[in-house]
Amino acid sequence: MVLSYCGRVATDAPKPDGAGLARAWLESSPFVAQLGLQLEALAPGTARMRLPYSESLPTMGDVVHGGAISSLIDTTAAAAAWSGAEVPEKIRASTVGFTVDFLSPARGQDVVAEARVLRRGAVTFLAVDVTGADGKAVATALVTYRL
Repeated sequence: MVLSYCGRVATDAPKPDGAGLARAWLESSPFVAQLGLQLEALAPGTARMRLPYSESLPTMGDVVHGGAISSLIDTTAAAAAWSGAEVPEKIRASTVGFTVDFLSPARGQDVVAEARVLRRGAVTFLAVDVTGADGKAVATALVTYRL
């Protein structure tokens, strides 16, 4: 399957399921590649991704930048929203709502986000919990995603 960067499936490719589309998008996204995000688990309505710590991520000292954590949250939520979803004819997905609360700094360690679908409908509502590799809560978020 070939995807363009605008998220449209090539016409000669078989129509993927939501999980297949999520995986293909993650593998083809330059932004995801730049951050080094890694998909660890994907099942209908859930996803887990890791943001590996690198020297390019801190905002001050060794604290992982909130923008990098927010990107992890949004990307993990998108993957969970697509997994288990039916793929529409015209793919025009977007994040339409995003609220994050930062609970504690992630210092010099990988960060892991786990997203789960709370409700599907015209839009998909998701909850995302973020922990450091040490298991300490880093952030919690609510994401609204339109497929």
